[in-house]
Amino acid sequence: MSVTDERIAKMQPFGSGRWDRAAAGSLPPGPRWPTLLQSIALIRFRHQFVPAMHKRYGDVFTVRVMPNGQPLVLFTRPEHAKEIFAGDPEVFHAGKANAILGPIMGEHSLLLQDSLEHRRARKLLMPAFNGAALRGYESVVTALAEEECAGWVPGQPFRSLDRMNALTLEVILRVVFGVTDESRLARLRPLVSRTVDVSPVVLLGWGYPVLRRFGPWKATVDNQRRLDEVMFAEIAERRAAPDLHERTDVLSTLLSVEDDEQLSDLELRDQLVTLLLAGHETTATALAWTLYELGRDRAQLARTRKAALADDKEHLEAVLKESMRLHPVIPMVVRHLEQSATVGGWQLPRGANIGPSILLSHARADNHPDPETFRPERFLEGEVATNTWIPFGGGVRRCIGAGFSLMEGAAVLREVLSRFEVSLPAGSRDFPRVRNITSVPRHGARIVVQPA
Repeated sequence: MSVTDERIAKMQPFGSGRWDRAAAGSLPPGPRWPTLLQSIALIRFRHQFVPAMHKRYGDVFTVRVMPNGQPLVLFTRPEHAKEIFAGDPEVFHAGKANAILGPIMGEHSLLLQDSLEHRRARKLLMPAFNGAALRGYESVVTALAEEECAGWVPGQPFRSLDRMNALTLEVILRVVFGVTDESRLARLRPLVSRTVDVSPVVLLGWGYPVLRRFGPWKATVDNQRRLDEVMFAEIAERRAAPDLHERTDVLSTLLSVEDDEQLSDLELRDQLVTLLLAGHETTATALAWTLYELGRDRAQLARTRKAALADDKEHLEAVLKESMRLHPVIPMVVRHLEQSATVGGWQLPRGANIGPSILLSHARADNHPDPETFRPERFLEGEVATNTWIPFGGGVRRCIGAGFSLMEGAAVLREVLSRFEVSLPAGSRDFPRVRNITSVPRHGARIVVQPA
């Protein structure tokens, strides 16, 4: 059995943990549908299902997920999010709650670790995302954004999501691996893209190992094997590189730590895949939605173009943040209870998964007045309260790449808007579509550009 097969075989899907069934009566209300239907609704139709459950059951409700009906309790108020983010990390485990990502990212992924393992991995990764490192990466982002814009054809509609995916993939490959050799990039691009594009059906099917021999599940496993081969080869070669300590990419940074802190090849693989996936599609989707919203609002476009020409990073970040608020890429932030705990006045059983719903938190009028309006000024005028905007989570588990994502997004917007006016094709409208654990523009956020 290969390393890839061993990793996939022992990873457990979301909802597979043990929970205290005797305490199930204390759970908040929720639908009584069969677990399979609730799981499909949550993963595949979340943008309709979650708001409907909120409307019916209120600010706290329970959903049952496959394969054994484990409860997922969703919260919607900022005070509840604060309780969860401030909870004891030895009780509120994020790693176990992210188990659905295990077969792809691996058990050593920062997203799947808890306690001492998580603190160790986060400590090792932090230097790659501090202020000095981000300033160094910005020149890479700018150069790649310039190259991307040079290929755009004025007056011809195109899917901005596709172009932003291509750009952010290139950025993350350069930043994480420091790879510039075109032949290696050509091998990595399709493998990473297919990994990102895993369907909700495949994610649901991880609970049933027999499926991994058939159809889309087998194709996913085969792609993982090929990606692992490339990853391990790159790690081995980099370990032997004579200029290792002079390089600034994330892989070289991780390999340059003290011997007693060094990660194994398998740990490196899992952390690198996590950074590749988490740092690629989420930022690309936020940028695509941003260009879409600017294309349908001439006043906001004019203000944002002015900020781009002045290199006003605060304004550009506010525009990106408002896009993330209006169009959440990730639907929720989840924790797994290692012990029973009280949240929002509810005594919740050990083994339950709980968390704030990003979809609902971002859409509440009492959190964000006039929530359906794209208005970046709300972030510049100080009206966005703590724990009401949570695309990167919160507390000690806040996304380590949050600063990188905002830096990258602002840099890309600066380069695009300093060159182009943006509009939408006639009659164009877009809506969210669930791709895996993320949501993307159903029609690719089509735009048209004209020279400024």
